Amino acid sequence: MPPADSSEYAIEVHLDRLLEERGMTLVELADRVGITNVNLSILKNNRAKAIRFSTLARICEVLGCQPGDLLSFTPRP
Repeated sequence: MPPADSSEYAIEVHLDRLLEERGMTLVELADRVGITNVNLSILKNNRAKAIRFSTLARICEVLGCQPGDLLSFTPRP
């Protein structure tokens, strides 16, 4: 199966909202998750091409959320 064209779908990351709701900074989250600020910023700004399940699980653990709280899928026409 060929890779999907990025114009067919969009995964959005809602890290800004979750951080604001929890009164946490990106730097604090990166430190608690154990990843670099740069990599977390790439994710936050919807520029990531992939995320490891272990990283996703750790972010959810630290933020007290589910993956669906962090990510959403919006089909594109």
